[in-house]
Amino acid sequence: MAVKIINFNDKYAKNFYNLNIEWLKSYFFVEPYDEEVLSKPSQYIIQKGGFIFFAIKKNKVVGTVALMPTDKEGVLELTKMAVLPEERGQKIGQQLLQHCIVFGRTQKLKALLLYSNTKLENAIYLYRKFGFKELKLETDSPYVRADIKMLLKL
Repeated sequence: MAVKIINFNDKYAKNFYNLNIEWLKSYFFVEPYDEEVLSKPSQYIIQKGGFIFFAIKKNKVVGTVALMPTDKEGVLELTKMAVLPEERGQKIGQQLLQHCIVFGRTQKLKALLLYSNTKLENAIYLYRKFGFKELKLETDSPYVRADIKMLLKL
């Protein structure tokens, strides 16, 4: 079944929240910063010049990802990527990632930045496969769970 990637729409804000909360609870825990951003995606991402995309399959949201502005011009943080548990293993995350890379290039962005955790071996493998390179992780990383920082120059 084909997956269609669409831009943010307020009617899917609850899906954005639910998908990410489920993912965080499954693998880590929900940090206060996560709760704040996820509960107000328009305020924290869209209105600040960021983007949110949804993967739709049979008229149902099955995945999501966000590109959030950073303090560096032309560099967006790839963040808040989550796929429904029953839809995992179907390369939906890979399609969302590829969409973000193509989108970033068409928007003439300089780079995509991400924070992750090395226990997510499949995700780290995927990021490396798409050309992300590891950077030194700052001591005041925005996420307690992050133990790796990566960058893809576009």
